[in-house]
Amino acid sequence: MKYAFIADHRLLFSIRAMCRCLCVQPSALYAWLKDPLSKRAQEDHRQTGLIRAAWSESGKVYGYRKLHDDLADMGESRCPNRVARLTRLAGIRAQIATSAAPTAMEASHPWRSTTRSIAGLTRRRLTRPG
Repeated sequence: MKYAFIADHRLLFSIRAMCRCLCVQPSALYAWLKDPLSKRAQEDHRQTGLIRAAWSESGKVYGYRKLHDDLADMGESRCPNRVARLTRLAGIRAQIATSAAPTAMEASHPWRSTTRSIAGLTRRRLTRPG
């Protein structure tokens, strides 16, 4: 942040004076100007693009676990925690399936029924409202 400030205001003030006021070494500023992103930040940027592409191909449904598997299939070997961090920073979220809303008859009936699925089998149970 300090480096960006100095870079933006270097035409107005002396670089040496701004570095002295902000307690920054001028050599560090020049190194930042030469290459502002670290190798890790560049790799994160590249991988975020790959994650976005895989997420779009999945219909914007996959979460970080499946996205990590997709990256592994592409030959990218990264830690699942890193993929989780990048998806969180990029605002990528899994689409979570929701249960179906009750029909009008079930919602209005005093003895509404609920459905539970157990190992692929469906059973109905009557419950009292309340």
